[in-house]
Amino acid sequence: MALYDQLTARDNLIFFAALYSLAGAKAKQSIDDALTLVGLLDRANDKVGTFSGGMKRRLNLAAALLHDPQLLLLDEPTVGVDPQSRNAIFENLEVLKKRGKTLIYTTHYMEEAERLCDRIVIVDHGKVVANDTLPALHRLLPVTNVIAVELDQADGFSPEQMLALPEVKSAEVKQSTLRVGVHDLARGAPGVLRWLSDHGHSYHHVSSEQPNLETVFLTLTGRSLRDS
Repeated sequence: MALYDQLTARDNLIFFAALYSLAGAKAKQSIDDALTLVGLLDRANDKVGTFSGGMKRRLNLAAALLHDPQLLLLDEPTVGVDPQSRNAIFENLEVLKKRGKTLIYTTHYMEEAERLCDRIVIVDHGKVVANDTLPALHRLLPVTNVIAVELDQADGFSPEQMLALPEVKSAEVKQSTLRVGVHDLARGAPGVLRWLSDHGHSYHHVSSEQPNLETVFLTLTGRSLRDS
């Protein structure tokens, strides 16, 4: 939604309220409620041209809420905003979700979908490759646990060698972190650490984690770069 930089935040919302046939006391109440929700009531009389990118995104959200819709379509609303504004936008959306609003949210940030969405659709090259809840998507993975090992020296390390271990289903190194996928953590972790010691690979930290939505996405769509 385009904003008018030479108008104040309130005047922008008065204009958009008129498009929804809102006027008078009802429009004022809707505008005040929306500005309060997005944390901009104290900047209501400032020109939008003085706002940061994050503030403009929050004002966009306020404009979309004026007519109290039950369904909100949100197309990557946090792209290009500072972390504080991103958190503020998310807190706003979580409030709306608790109020019973339906949110359809598109994003490339997996952690946003994990935090907000009850149901997740993964689209690859225009085709739906998955459509389910997060727990159900996790069950599509070949592993249920990941062992993360901080290596002292990762140069020249070939994680493919570890696939010979019976419990290891996947292995990769990013920067200095080795991530090994296993089904059974209790059986897999000792074997992985023993293999590292036997092959002269020292490490300084070990942790376990469950695969996240990014792991699901890459498993379903592949890891090759998308330049087109």
